Amino acid sequence: MKHETIEKSAGLLGVLTAVAISIGGLAEIVPLMMSREAVDPTPGVLPYTATQLEGRDIYVREGCYTCHSQMIRPFRAETERYGHYSLAGEAVYDRPFQFGSKRTGPDLARVGGRYSDEWHRAHLVNPRDLVPESNMPGFPWLAKNTVDANVTPLKMQRLRAIGVPYSDADIAAASASVEGKTEMDVLVAYLQGLGTAVKGR
Repeated sequence: MKHETIEKSAGLLGVLTAVAISIGGLAEIVPLMMSREAVDPTPGVLPYTATQLEGRDIYVREGCYTCHSQMIRPFRAETERYGHYSLAGEAVYDRPFQFGSKRTGPDLARVGGRYSDEWHRAHLVNPRDLVPESNMPGFPWLAKNTVDANVTPLKMQRLRAIGVPYSDADIAAASASVEGKTEMDVLVAYLQGLGTAVKGR
């Protein structure tokens, strides 16, 4: 078939493009699905607690991922600044994962334990109090809004249905774990857990 014939037929070009993309996609995706390193959790990585899970949802809702990646590349400049490069097994329980590709702010893959809870709270209320050059907006309302404890068990049940190993006891205790906590409390709990399983590598 001549190249000119393909270019002149929009329908044929569309079909052949779709076939090429499908073959390429399968060639990249299927091997990853078979790789134990990509689908098994890294040693020490556990599913989010009820509190961390709610914090992760606040993180997504507020769009934190649009300025902060959670993906340290295996380059010296990155590992010296942020720590051990990110491993696929760290994100097996993330739905959705927070790799990201933009860094208006620093990467947060290893932020857990780097600062105190009080630091995070002050930073989330008014970032410039701690980092004068920051262009991050403040999130003072998080300290006032409380988490709806009734939906947490449902979230965990849905995640268990797609493979996150929550036990019946985890789900039964979920509401009590987040009862009365503010959105600030759970977001800080989420941030404090990021990267702690592999930080010492």
